[in-house]
Amino acid sequence: MKLVTMNIYLIVILCIILGKYFLDTVVDILNIKTAATKLPSEFAGYYDEDKYSKSQRYLKERTSFGIIEDSFFTFVTVCFIVFGGFNIIDKFARSFGQNTIITALIFAGTLILIARILQIPFSFYRTFVIEERYGFNRTTLKTFFLDIIKGFILTVLIGGVIFSLIVWFFMHIPNFAWVWCWVTVVVFELFLIFIAPVVIMPLFNKFVPLEEGELKDRISQYARSQEFTLKGIFKMDASRRSSKSNAFFTGFGKNRRIVLFDTLIERHTPDELLSVLAHEVGHYKKKHIFKMFLISVATSGIMFFILSFFINNNGLFSAFGMEHISVYASIFFFGFLYTPINMVFSVFTNILSRKHEYEADRYAVDTYRKPEAFITALKKLVVDNLSNLTPHPAKVFLYYSHPPVLERIKAIRAYV
Repeated sequence: MKLVTMNIYLIVILCIILGKYFLDTVVDILNIKTAATKLPSEFAGYYDEDKYSKSQRYLKERTSFGIIEDSFFTFVTVCFIVFGGFNIIDKFARSFGQNTIITALIFAGTLILIARILQIPFSFYRTFVIEERYGFNRTTLKTFFLDIIKGFILTVLIGGVIFSLIVWFFMHIPNFAWVWCWVTVVVFELFLIFIAPVVIMPLFNKFVPLEEGELKDRISQYARSQEFTLKGIFKMDASRRSSKSNAFFTGFGKNRRIVLFDTLIERHTPDELLSVLAHEVGHYKKKHIFKMFLISVATSGIMFFILSFFINNNGLFSAFGMEHISVYASIFFFGFLYTPINMVFSVFTNILSRKHEYEADRYAVDTYRKPEAFITALKKLVVDNLSNLTPHPAKVFLYYSHPPVLERIKAIRAYV
């Protein structure tokens, strides 16, 4: 490898990479230091002293390991750029003598494969050491590696199609390529929303209809009372990977499905489960899902519009030490420049998402009318997952899509 030539693009890109790394690290350190060592009174009776201390250790260990992982990948990325790693991969992709689209796929696939391989040791340690140490892990080695293989195959199949189309548009319709790319990505997103619950998600977990009984009857009754159409109520075998709990909805319109983690059903009363589901129904009734989708559509359009100004940019390719200019490499290089813009959008969407959470909480209280059951459910979820009760405000502002649980409980009590 030889050092790339320093220019303004390289300086800006390195500043972006290192700036994000230092920002993330500082915020993570502040988040650890902010964690209250004394149990908040709201959780008295839910956390005992030992378990609360355990949650603090879990936070510190996960965060410390995350900083180590981030440090490693930041170092590797900077070295890969400075020593012309992208050019080496490009020459490898071109050595097959295929057309541009195939070359683009080899280039992208090789980079993704390298990244996935480098991530495996970190994912392995997180799963089989940290999560195991704190009683969460239930993943077997077979499941762990099968998930990696399935994830990579899906990335190649789905991502490969989208990437090929984007490259083709910029090669053959350069003046309006960003519009065609935008429309294509939005269409794929809509397609995946409908196909994921029935094709993709079952590749990783088993979904079985919730058995007949009180819980199913009460969920169906509540859904009817809210004129909320359901395709079905399903239980997911989340316990095969982790003991953590959750619930979610999938699909749109008449294809909406409720999915409950089996771990959630085991630990919560019907009233608590109904309160959680009422909150999720609130997101649909308040059109939060639709609003966030529109924001995603808008930001995708902005991204492709900005990308169009950096396709085949000589200065950008010089920054990466490239011998050949190509559309496909332009897309990867632009990703580095887009990082701060994406972060601004992310902060905005997180602010809006936290607002939506408060609105959905209020909807659950208004329609199910059992606020204490909802509060109890929130507390149990936090305790079961050893979540941080007192995150630093900077961590919340930058990265939290949900408000801290103490703030949610306070808002619920104030509303009631």
